[in-house]
Amino acid sequence: MTPKKKDLTPGEKPKSDMAVGSPDYKNTVKLPSRMKADTKTLAPAGTAAEAKQAPDGRAHSGRNQENKPRGEKPQSSKPQGDKPQSSKQHTAKPQEEKPQGSKPQGEKQRTAKSQGIKPQGDKSLGIKPQGSRPQGGRPQGGRSLDYTPRTPAPEMMPVAVTRQDDDKIPDFYLRASVKPKNKEKKKGALRVIPLGGLCEIGKNMTLLEFGNDIIIIDCGMAFPEETMPGIDAVIQDYTYVLQNKDRVRGIFITHGHEDHIGALPYLMKDLKCPIYAGRLAIELIRGKLAEKGAGLRGVQLQAALPGDTFKGGNSFSVEFIHVNHSIADAFALAIKTPVGVVIHTGDFKVDYTPIDGGPIDLQRFSQYGKDGVLLLLDESTNIEIPGMSPSERSVGESFQRIIQNAPGRVIVATFSSHVHRMQQIFTAAEKYGRKVALVGRSMLTVFAAANSLGYIEMKPDTLIDINDIDRYQPEQLVILTTGSQAEPMSALTRMAFASHKIVEITQGDTVIVSAHPIPGNEKPIYKVINELFRRGAKVIYEDLADVHVSGHAFRGEHMLIHELVKPKYFIPVHGEYRMLFKHAQLARDLGMSWNSIFILNNGDIFECTEEMARISGYINAAPVLIDGSGIGDIDNRVLRDRKLLSDDGVVAISLVLDKKGKFLTSPSVQAVGFLYESESAQVIRECSDKITSFVNKCAGQNRSVSSIIESGQLRDYVKSFLFEKTRRRPMILISVTIL
Repeated sequence: MTPKKKDLTPGEKPKSDMAVGSPDYKNTVKLPSRMKADTKTLAPAGTAAEAKQAPDGRAHSGRNQENKPRGEKPQSSKPQGDKPQSSKQHTAKPQEEKPQGSKPQGEKQRTAKSQGIKPQGDKSLGIKPQGSRPQGGRPQGGRSLDYTPRTPAPEMMPVAVTRQDDDKIPDFYLRASVKPKNKEKKKGALRVIPLGGLCEIGKNMTLLEFGNDIIIIDCGMAFPEETMPGIDAVIQDYTYVLQNKDRVRGIFITHGHEDHIGALPYLMKDLKCPIYAGRLAIELIRGKLAEKGAGLRGVQLQAALPGDTFKGGNSFSVEFIHVNHSIADAFALAIKTPVGVVIHTGDFKVDYTPIDGGPIDLQRFSQYGKDGVLLLLDESTNIEIPGMSPSERSVGESFQRIIQNAPGRVIVATFSSHVHRMQQIFTAAEKYGRKVALVGRSMLTVFAAANSLGYIEMKPDTLIDINDIDRYQPEQLVILTTGSQAEPMSALTRMAFASHKIVEITQGDTVIVSAHPIPGNEKPIYKVINELFRRGAKVIYEDLADVHVSGHAFRGEHMLIHELVKPKYFIPVHGEYRMLFKHAQLARDLGMSWNSIFILNNGDIFECTEEMARISGYINAAPVLIDGSGIGDIDNRVLRDRKLLSDDGVVAISLVLDKKGKFLTSPSVQAVGFLYESESAQVIRECSDKITSFVNKCAGQNRSVSSIIESGQLRDYVKSFLFEKTRRRPMILISVTIL
């Protein structure tokens, strides 16, 4: 039996044979009477009583946490009324008996302090305890903190950052922000900066930054909108990349579609670094860099196979994971960083019966999920469609049925990069004894690249030159062309409007539009389809037959990826805002906390470690317009003038005066795209008379012609007159010649 130890009197020091902080040392300190009864419940720091852990040993994040009612506080065994002990008092002198009314120290925190461990959670620093806060409750561990000023109600949905006048991130959007501990500050945080692809379709580009290393994921372009007349393409503002180009360790491409590689020729004119991509994407990039004049000097093109891993400086290790998509050699990326693994899905679908390359490597996703994934970036294009996407193989069956029954030529319009669909068209044509001709520069480019890699299987005599189609009967031909998105200069558009120099649409032709309209591009596509019908063709498109399946995952496939990966944080990418929001809701339905889900804008700077995640700022990421050889030098005024010209035309006024300001001839008025033939002569004559009267009136008031032109009075006068006569507002140009 252990002898009872003598209580120490105030000021008495422990004996030399008893170490301060030993398990029995607490028995040498006289405790308040209400605390003595609780000493049996003290638990060592780090046990299950202090922090819950997942079955696999990883700390719980936002997933599968207990949802407590809003406002409920975590249970605590702190007695009320005693002042907490300080850990310094244990090492200096025994604790004296405190008078009634002071607050006692909570058991868990007192145990941590007695062992020299600082409790997690510091109100002065705003640090949350490790792990995510349960929905509706207060943070677990440490001291109870008042999060009311920074944390919204649990039902608050995530929203994108709205730019404020003072250029600060709103406090409400920092609801999931947790300042890192001192050790995390030393370790550093991973920064994710999207420059394109968020809240929009196309121009996908994302930076990952850690320490002195930056890697780039994809570098694509977008199609111009209807409000951008004359614009050829839209790319990212990559100023931040060029400012830090000595830190860029490589560009990693998920696949070879234009919205993922289209901006590379512009970026690589000023940046020299390795590019890692699948074999088909590498060949397409090689051709683009040579075509646009960027050149290959200083650029290393490295082809990747499934499972290949490449280093990105000292901070990143990137593995290529095979996925299914509407182009060969599509990959997801698993990026190992000093703070955890990041999974970027790229564009993908789950196809168990693909044309080539095998099904998506779900096993690899699952393995990373078991090992622990810090952050998931998942595309959101088809998140609004429930279920699972159909297999690409089903389209081949439709092609065979249509080609078999077509009485004349079959013209198929599809994406030039869709190698698997190209293969199915060759297969169906050979089955029913038809030759295949290719139309369109991009179609020929992709075919050459895919054929050189062995991705196209066909007989040597199946492919013929487009110039030789007149040597064959209509029922012996299949023409594969570009123009599925009704691009103005594409082959199908020119065929529809009878401007193609070789192919003319005739009665008996069957035209298959094997593509889904890009959002916002529906109107020009249906305009082309209408013209094809007018010329006697039978047009088959997605609404009428199974001639297209999407290469993007439906909602059910995204659920599968989420359940396999089990990320701690999630950022939906590649989609308009409604798509990102729907994807965020899906993650919430699967058990993630809103505090672990972030919807970003292009340019937002997302930082995360194992302990925290937050939006820390933003950089400029406005779209850059490409107009011919001009890059980014197109301003709003130019676009506004082009829009005005396309709407109401232009009126040009020419005045010839002597040095005294008198007319030598009547004003010359010319209208282009403004007046109809029936009204042209009368309006022009009246406009000329009005200008003469207005100028003479101003001259009588000692006002020169130059002054009324510079002040805009003459322009406004003519504009008002023309609007009164026609109810239209043309652009007005005035020139003056003085003799």
